[in-house]
Amino acid sequence: MKIISNKKKLAEFVDNEKNLGFVPTMGAIHSGHASLINKSIASCSKTIVSIFINKPQFNKKIDYKNYPRKRIKDILALRKLKIDYLYLPTSKQIYPSGHNKNIKISSFSKKLCGKNRPGHFKAVVDVVQRFIKIIKPAKIFLGEKDMQQLKIIDHFIKKNHIKTKVIGCKTIREKNGVACSSRNFLLSNQEMKFASSIYKYISKNKKKLIKGKIQIKNLRSKIIKLGADKIDYFELININKIIKPYKSKKKYKIFVAYFLGKTRLIDNI
Repeated sequence: MKIISNKKKLAEFVDNEKNLGFVPTMGAIHSGHASLINKSIASCSKTIVSIFINKPQFNKKIDYKNYPRKRIKDILALRKLKIDYLYLPTSKQIYPSGHNKNIKISSFSKKLCGKNRPGHFKAVVDVVQRFIKIIKPAKIFLGEKDMQQLKIIDHFIKKNHIKTKVIGCKTIREKNGVACSSRNFLLSNQEMKFASSIYKYISKNKKKLIKGKIQIKNLRSKIIKLGADKIDYFELININKIIKPYKSKKKYKIFVAYFLGKTRLIDNI
């Protein structure tokens, strides 16, 4: 595994790679990341992983400050996964002239996480586009846990005729059902138990919600009783009608974001 911090040196290494797989991360590597990396290794000639905590996508300074940083553990984990390149850029390399607030993305960005996080998805798409320009990967691997992010990035890449192909990978879960996330490192044991109970309850009642046998307000109140301190959103959405071109077949997901203490968790079930 080559660890690269310099943008020009990285370009020299990857310039002639025709089937390069890219997994962007903000570090705190977990099983979900490992799944994306293994998918890339299996389908690409070489794999590059980036670790970059993207400050512009955080709406609160405290969230950026508290984001888990585990650089040494991450490097050891990535060595074991046998990736080819690890890219550790500085903010100046990614944003030599500041970030682009005027980037045009899907209107889906204003829903769900976008309602209370203005500019978040623009910052995410901006940084992904910058990484793609530097790395020029054949494929980029993104997790379905961040379904809204995945759909918005995929739409942007296709709309702008960027050659990189987006590969969506299924959500990896802990043994207790909680979706793997870097934010899980911030949870206490009790909060992790609450998250597990919430996931299991939503999963159990999803079909009832689709069939109209139970109402969203009942599910919301139960989630609070199960330990959530606050619910950001809870919506049942046909994911085949999110972004055009629409598909005729209905495929429903429950999108949820809630707080356990100060930690905000998202999932789609």
